[in-house]
Amino acid sequence: MKDQRFWDDLYGSREQLFSGNPNGVLVTEVSSLPAGHALDVGCGEGGDVRWLVERGWRVTAVDISQVALDRAAEAVGDDDVRWVRADLGTAPPAAGAYDLVSLQYFPLVRDDGHRALRGLLASVAPGGTLLVGAHDMADLAAHHEGAGHGEGVGHGEEPAREKPDFDLDSIYQPHEIAALLDDDWEIVVHETRARTAPAPEGTQHVRDIVLRARRLR
Repeated sequence: MKDQRFWDDLYGSREQLFSGNPNGVLVTEVSSLPAGHALDVGCGEGGDVRWLVERGWRVTAVDISQVALDRAAEAVGDDDVRWVRADLGTAPPAAGAYDLVSLQYFPLVRDDGHRALRGLLASVAPGGTLLVGAHDMADLAAHHEGAGHGEGVGHGEEPAREKPDFDLDSIYQPHEIAALLDDDWEIVVHETRARTAPAPEGTQHVRDIVLRARRLR
């Protein structure tokens, strides 16, 4: 599976890679939504999954890394969560199945015809929400000036390992996703805002770009 080895190695390099807290974009944008069925794309160690479950959501959690999924399942401890190892670039989710599709800092690589992205958009049910949270690329560019691309996942302190098959310039940005939304969608939020939590140590991630859209039909 594409890049699975990289992500398994990355998660396996530490006992805990992330804080375990839910992403601030998710908390801010989803707190007021009625619970339903959520797809967490790139669920990692399960911080967002736990938060959603605690608020009554049914969750399908997808990640390419089995190490991350095993760790998340243990941390969340909810037998009703569906944990799926998949590369959504090649295996799109079921169409119209989810009331919330959440991509928080997920490196979705562009492809010809936008197949992977269109698959994710199609998985949002009518009346459902697409939520994308991304780092402001201006912050990342400042942090990695002179260091080249493809370093963002490691914060510059990970041991050398094979990198995944993408660089920062190959990943969809929220404005590109917004441009592909047709009349079946209403853009509710599309803005750059300060992070609700301090930047991770060793990074300059101080602003998020947020895209929240509702599927009308």
